[in-house]
Amino acid sequence: MAYKDILVYLDPTAESDERLKFAVVLARTNGARLIGVDAGAATGVLEADEGIVTQKEFEDAAGRAGLKALFVPSEKPGEAEAFTHCVDLIVAPAPAGASREVVRKGMLDRALVESGAPMLILPPDWTGGTVGDNVVIAWNGGREALRAVHDAMPFLEKAKKVTVFCFSSRPSDLRASAVMLVEHLATHGVKAHISDWTNTGDLTAIEALFASLDTQDADLIVAGAFSHSRLYEGLFGGVSLDLMRQQSLPVLMSH
Repeated sequence: MAYKDILVYLDPTAESDERLKFAVVLARTNGARLIGVDAGAATGVLEADEGIVTQKEFEDAAGRAGLKALFVPSEKPGEAEAFTHCVDLIVAPAPAGASREVVRKGMLDRALVESGAPMLILPPDWTGGTVGDNVVIAWNGGREALRAVHDAMPFLEKAKKVTVFCFSSRPSDLRASAVMLVEHLATHGVKAHISDWTNTGDLTAIEALFASLDTQDADLIVAGAFSHSRLYEGLFGGVSLDLMRQQSLPVLMSH
């Protein structure tokens, strides 16, 4: 499997430049078309912290990588939202980062909750690095978690290590579904192992995930988005919000 249509949000921050670099590499690796969306609240050229992000610069970056590319300016928000329903992956900024104050209100929340496409959210101050060699699946046995696993399959199939992380009152509570998931992944050629963490009330699920020795070298977290609320406005509930508050790794999230 591969992502063949990738959308990346661009905005007036220095982080946007790194996001574009990452999206270009990801699109080249997958042989994908790259769609750049100006998500800045103000119309016109994106005035970045360290320069100007223009349509030409986006197209030049894609051209150097030999990609098919399309740029959607901020004057066409309806077109941008339409594309989110017809792509394989969305690359987006962190809700706690600099982009939160400059992107169009509600745009990224709608993309995550309504589009049906998975969203790869890069952490604040992202400066590049390997993504997808060591993947941790935040598993709760639910619909959203399984959807995220399926959406992350292009990463999982290439990963060197995959960990299914289970957080529950008793290790046995999620063991059966985790074993089934490992067997399902094996049919895709993905070798995974299970990491159990018993909930004693001292740590949240996400605190335990980051504390586990099995996940110390992770470079991507795969998780379901567990609410209909708005992540980028700080209203997302439960595990999803905890994960974003402590985000230090790229997170692939599906709803």
